[in-house]
Amino acid sequence: MDSLVKYVQDEFVTKKELPEFSAGDTITVYYEIKEGTKTRTQFFRGTVIQRRGSGATETFTIRKMSGSVGVERIFPLNLPALQKIEVNKRGKVRRARIFYFRGLTGKKARIKEQLRS
Repeated sequence: MDSLVKYVQDEFVTKKELPEFSAGDTITVYYEIKEGTKTRTQFFRGTVIQRRGSGATETFTIRKMSGSVGVERIFPLNLPALQKIEVNKRGKVRRARIFYFRGLTGKKARIKEQLRS
């Protein structure tokens, strides 16, 4: 049964060309919003907290601060409304999932930038 699901995902799910990013990176996600008959592009810029899943079911969570309130959003990688992803900064973290980032405020909430070539 698992091989059948994997076969269908490989054959019929279209894969998008997305940049490589991981937890700790600051990215901007551009996605399409439909309001009635109109469509517009909106962006969400924040720090990647985690990537989870594999294949067609892979998702990633982004966190940003809106004023003094933390806002998190989960995006599936195969979301049809997803237009593009820009990597703004590469972060240097030692974990794959940085949930401790939720409890940090001020200067402690900064992530060191990693220079990748």
